[in-house]
Amino acid sequence: MLKADLFMAAAKRRRNGRVLVAVAITAIAWSTAAPLTARGGQSRSEQRLQERVDEAHRREAEVLVRLADDARSGRVAADFGIEWRHDFLKAQPGTFVPFTVSIARADLDATHALMYVRAVRVGTPGASPASEGKASESAEGERFAFDAIFPVSLGAPAGESIRISRGFAVEPGDYEVYVTVRERPADPLATRSGRLKAAVLKRTLAVPDYWTDELSTSTVMLADRIDVLPRPLGPDESLERPYVIGLNDVKISTSSRFRKNRELIVVFVVYNPTVTADRRFDLQVDYHLFHRVPPGTSGGTAAPEDAPQAREGERYVTRTEPQRFNPSVLGPRVDPGAGHPVLAGQGILLSSFQEGDYRLGITITDLLSRKTLFRDVTFTVTGS
Repeated sequence: MLKADLFMAAAKRRRNGRVLVAVAITAIAWSTAAPLTARGGQSRSEQRLQERVDEAHRREAEVLVRLADDARSGRVAADFGIEWRHDFLKAQPGTFVPFTVSIARADLDATHALMYVRAVRVGTPGASPASEGKASESAEGERFAFDAIFPVSLGAPAGESIRISRGFAVEPGDYEVYVTVRERPADPLATRSGRLKAAVLKRTLAVPDYWTDELSTSTVMLADRIDVLPRPLGPDESLERPYVIGLNDVKISTSSRFRKNRELIVVFVVYNPTVTADRRFDLQVDYHLFHRVPPGTSGGTAAPEDAPQAREGERYVTRTEPQRFNPSVLGPRVDPGAGHPVLAGQGILLSSFQEGDYRLGITITDLLSRKTLFRDVTFTVTGS
């Protein structure tokens, strides 16, 4: 399932009260290691070098797994800070959780790292690492919903944080997610490479269930732009580019603060609309804008009857033109009943906005069933 350059935790067995970790390692190119050919064509010295590199990789993987184990026991490594954001999308099967971790570049010394991601269903008494990025079960019945190790680059544009995006699929439910990031040495065979910094982030997630008959949506996402790909991604690529939806590569915004010279791009996917036997469906999406104002502020535009209610401290601003999603608009080949995503979104130029905090209230109406959903997203407009 995963690319050949991934470290994968394969099995974790308890013997004589100790935890032994077996790790399946594949060759990873290092700047200091000579290119390796198939073992059958290697000399003895080359084979010994490969064995030493493999052993170094195993030790790295074991450290990552142990750090996650320690965090689960309350001993959390924290040589640097890790910030987290995530979203939810429908997956086949289960729910896909794309996420991004951010790390201040100044907090790290190395140029490369390993990132270990583990998802444990709440209530699981213990677990064993998964093979090929999927859930696995040990002889003792212990289980991880997901775990995988990814080599990552620690590069970032000047003045910006390192951002690493990945994703995983799990069944709906409550989970503890552990993300361990540890620097890698420049030379895996160096006897002394200095202290390698590491940190573990823990998050608890309530993963929704999209495999129902109920009208629903993904997380509402703010994006910088959307690129169209020439071909669909394969399963391996989707883990490393988790915000690709169909052929749309959504570039998630690093912040909910936007300057007035920017465009606000809102993106989400609508799931489970009513689809007739002849593949007919009909959705309408309305966007209503609210501005947060100081208490006692008067004036503003009267909200239309079908607009969501303004909340305390908000003033209604305007609405955009309603959007329709049906075969006439999207084309006859789009069939939500067959799993085709209905990607909705809105771009709003911010040049005329006053500075301040805003809420975009979104109404999704299934015009065949007359069911309605309400979603919203908040953002801040700052100076140009």
